[in-house]
Amino acid sequence: MSKQIPAIYEKGVIRPLGPVALAEGEELDVVLLPRSKRTRENPASILADIAGLPLEGEPGAFSGADHDQVLYQKDEQ
Repeated sequence: MSKQIPAIYEKGVIRPLGPVALAEGEELDVVLLPRSKRTRENPASILADIAGLPLEGEPGAFSGADHDQVLYQKDEQ
């Protein structure tokens, strides 16, 4: 089982920021995923940033909402 936990690097040691359910002496493989300052923002501000992104594609282009119509249309010949 893999688990991602928040940790901090201080004085040459990686320290978890909260309790970790591990057996004493359990060996681990550690993968470091540095956090950017941006990931520390609250979810509401992240969602506001996403909502402010420009829409892609040209007007009238295919969208997921057209999926069934396009997939199940009959050939008109």
